[in-house]
Amino acid sequence: MHDVDRVEITPEILLKAYAAGIFPMAEDADDPAIYWVEPRARGVLPLDGFHVSRRLARTVRTDVFEVRTDQDFDAVIAGCAAPRGSAERTWINGRIRELYGALFDAGHAHTVEVFSRGERVGGLYGVSLGAAFFGESMFHTERDASKVALVHLVARLRAGGYRLADTQFVTDHLSQFGAEELPRHVYKRRLAQAIGVPANWHVWPDDGSLRGRDVLAALGGGED
Repeated sequence: MHDVDRVEITPEILLKAYAAGIFPMAEDADDPAIYWVEPRARGVLPLDGFHVSRRLARTVRTDVFEVRTDQDFDAVIAGCAAPRGSAERTWINGRIRELYGALFDAGHAHTVEVFSRGERVGGLYGVSLGAAFFGESMFHTERDASKVALVHLVARLRAGGYRLADTQFVTDHLSQFGAEELPRHVYKRRLAQAIGVPANWHVWPDDGSLRGRDVLAALGGGED
């Protein structure tokens, strides 16, 4: 599905779209229009069997980064929207920032934020609905920062009773963690099961006090 938005999208409509397996994008930051996307194959991360390399596990365990959640949504989405190359365009336009900011204010959108020496150097944001989490975008300005954010995310989802971690598409970056594609009909069945049960995003503190060893323990050791 790739239909340009012809009606006003509200946060409530956006949540209904997620529940139906649809999400919005824009062509670029300067295009005010939004279109709906429903991939034929949907990317998901395994909450059981999530792969973490030994090198990345060491980085997580040594706590070289501080990881907080839900601290500054605007800063995270701005980081995700920042150009990452001279020819790269972002799909995050002003309307998307407004919509997901409203979902954050309502408790349906969340961030994982990675800090080094007090500076935000990476993070991600996504949408929570029942026991499904829909990852939207991530960024990093320091090596491994977005990977550490992803490890913390999946550990939090596992600990909080989530059943589905949606990535929209599968990239080379996500493949190293075990991401896989599901046919649309399989994905929708799993989605319906997940959003019908509760989960707890706030199972862990948001203030950066969580230790890396506890994160890896929640992943069952975490190393591949």
